[in-house]
Amino acid sequence: MATIDLTGKKVLILGGSGQLGRRLAAEFYRRGSKVMLAGRSSSDLEQEARQLGPEVVYSSFDLRDDNPGWIIDESVRLLGGLDGVVNAAGIVAFGPLEELTDGVLNDLVAVNFTGPLRVMRAASHRMDDGFLVNLTGVVAEQPVGGMTAYSAVKAALSMATRALARELRPKGILVLDARPPHTETGLAGRPVQGVAPPLPLGLDPDVVAARVVEAVVAGRRELAAADFTP
Repeated sequence: MATIDLTGKKVLILGGSGQLGRRLAAEFYRRGSKVMLAGRSSSDLEQEARQLGPEVVYSSFDLRDDNPGWIIDESVRLLGGLDGVVNAAGIVAFGPLEELTDGVLNDLVAVNFTGPLRVMRAASHRMDDGFLVNLTGVVAEQPVGGMTAYSAVKAALSMATRALARELRPKGILVLDARPPHTETGLAGRPVQGVAPPLPLGLDPDVVAARVVEAVVAGRRELAAADFTP
């Protein structure tokens, strides 16, 4: 399996102001990539871009309803091309399915499933090689009660990502499905509905980010939850 040299690669990070997204961006930047951050908060993105380096660019983008073709066009414009898209965006909700509102359910599907797929579809039209990465998570392997909708959409994205890896292989595009265990990103403390149950200490997001980027370099198509354990 061929390895990927990240030097000079132009990489779009969705969820670029989140705890994991910013670390992924830093890791790609450290390895010589040109990086663009995308997320909902322009002020947070600007702050992260300044901390990473003067060459880092950013743009606000909402997976729920913004045009995916626009963010791909914008990344091509600001980066001078596009070699990779990494999706580290996500929202979570807790509680029984019967208590979820329609609005929350729709947002879970849009942010965690259809939004990323629409971006990957748009990116695949602009790339002849390169890589696409979705951070789906351990719930794609082990669904959790009280997180039914979240588990379902993450599992759906995981299966779609693995299928897309087969579709895009003839174009030379690597597609990676990364399913890390619970990671200390703070996401559980920002649910769109409900309250998180007591959770064990999660993985260090720096470790998770480094492992994902190493998998891209190695040309891997899957990182199961067990691959993140020492």
